[in-house]
Amino acid sequence: MRGPLDGLPAEVTIYEVGPRDGLQNESAVLPAAVKAEFITRLAGAGLRVIEATSFVHPRWVPQLADAGEVLAALPRAAGVRYPVLVPNECGLDRAISAGAAEIAVFASATEAFARRNLGRTVEQSMAMFAPVIQRARAGGLAVRGYVSMAFGDPWEGDVPSEQVVSVAGRLLSLGCTELCLGDTIGVGTPGHVAGVIGALLASGVAVRQLAVHFHDTYGQALASTLTALRCGVTTVDATAQRPW
Repeated sequence: MRGPLDGLPAEVTIYEVGPRDGLQNESAVLPAAVKAEFITRLAGAGLRVIEATSFVHPRWVPQLADAGEVLAALPRAAGVRYPVLVPNECGLDRAISAGAAEIAVFASATEAFARRNLGRTVEQSMAMFAPVIQRARAGGLAVRGYVSMAFGDPWEGDVPSEQVVSVAGRLLSLGCTELCLGDTIGVGTPGHVAGVIGALLASGVAVRQLAVHFHDTYGQALASTLTALRCGVTTVDATAQRPW
């Protein structure tokens, strides 16, 4: 006999990141038309939130240098959202010019990853994000804030929940409408996930503002996802194109 499992949300939003988080890690550079077709087929399969691309400098991520062309080529079907990642105000300008209605910024819970990935300290990265988020919100755009290394860092090891809470709080205070907890290296476990989410909720973050992004490096992604759902999280990142 089949039946629902107690403690799970009635509905879950799948936040598809393959066209951005997946394709940016491919060695080959796909034509814009192929990327647009990939995204269009994902929407046709029923996905309603698809992170389409990233407006980073082409020198950093040449695989996504055609971000504006890809976004402009996508059909604007009712109920389908195409958020894009932006690193700074220049990226925001390009995204808005291409018709973006929703953006994301990529922060770090640790100093080591912030310096290596963003070339800045956590504090400096927040200063960079502040005008991006504020301008986007003033223009009516929703803003997701990724909190990478939320469960572990290859240089710093275990990441205290207090660090995640601190960065999350800063992003919300700047105007982010959603926070995505990233298990960037796949070291999260169900107990750790429950602890971090619990700490965020205790700090005043609403569970409806949270999303999760797990990597399956050590086979814990599905168990961690189930734990997040049981904690009340209803937005889960996934990819149709394996990026790791």
